[in-house]
Amino acid sequence: MSRPIVIVGAGVIGLDVALLLAEQGYGPSITVIAEHLPGDTSINYTSPWAGANFSAISGGDANALRWDKYGYQHMMKLAEEHGTEACISKTPSFEYWDELPSKTKIESMSGYLEDFAMLDIKDIPKGCQFGVSFTTITVNAPRYIQYLYRLLQEQYGVQFVRQRLPSIKAGFSDISTKIVFNCTGNGARHLPGVEDAKSYPTRGQILLTKAPQITKNVMRHGKDYETYIIPRPQSNGSVILGGYMQKGVSTGDTFSRESESIVERTTTLLPELLTPGMEVLAAFSGLRPSREGGARVERTSIQLDELRNGILVHNYGAGGTGFQAGLGMARDAVNAVEDVLRSISREKSRL
Repeated sequence: MSRPIVIVGAGVIGLDVALLLAEQGYGPSITVIAEHLPGDTSINYTSPWAGANFSAISGGDANALRWDKYGYQHMMKLAEEHGTEACISKTPSFEYWDELPSKTKIESMSGYLEDFAMLDIKDIPKGCQFGVSFTTITVNAPRYIQYLYRLLQEQYGVQFVRQRLPSIKAGFSDISTKIVFNCTGNGARHLPGVEDAKSYPTRGQILLTKAPQITKNVMRHGKDYETYIIPRPQSNGSVILGGYMQKGVSTGDTFSRESESIVERTTTLLPELLTPGMEVLAAFSGLRPSREGGARVERTSIQLDELRNGILVHNYGAGGTGFQAGLGMARDAVNAVEDVLRSISREKSRL
């Protein structure tokens, strides 16, 4: 089977690239190559550990704001049309900041978030300077990526290959390959041919709890911490509590003192967690694929031999925003090779 389009990495970033390409008719031309696939668990496979939701945790730069808007609109539509099977849901959200976010950030959010409202100072927690409410998207992360995995294979004809590549150049091992998308997340730091020294992990610890009385998303953005409560769709009342943002920390261990801090912070932020009571089911740790200067979405070329260069599109470094920024990043990555894609045959959507 020929491989005109290769995507390296099967986290949410790689799956989003595959989805946008498949929706344009390129499904049978796509091969996703990854060491880990949806359904796996590994500290080196970040996506299953995510909260996950759409939140204002992202930066205020132009790319982040643009990616957020695109991702929000796409996922709101998905929640309306396929929410149950995709395991995503529209959810009321309340977010608070210890320090006032930028005017640009506030204006951007208010322009597209459904039911957006700025909260009165008396309605936000003590110590916070700003708060908003809006309708967000909450995501059952492991089940959502499994939904994309099934959709891409069964309805779009995307091929998945479980393989750990020795280098990014190995993505071009098939002579038919015209484009390789590098969606390797934390792997970008050490993968030969990429070796991006700006990439680093940001460790988080979360608690999976049973608290079916919680039906809203609540977040507090601190100067050097994040506290969040995220109900998990299609999970029979599970709620994710967090968390931590530990730059450069790469352990997958979990620590009781951090679990205790999470419980203290989240129950203070949302006392309803204790009424009628919640049950802590497990603690997990994950490594967000971060990057100095923000995510890298860039078309480059790579020399394959004396006569041939390959077209390589880097798409990684989203940090903790992969589920909300991934579709916007994917759109930029795909648009960067629009000229090459025109030479690859397409088929009409099977949907």
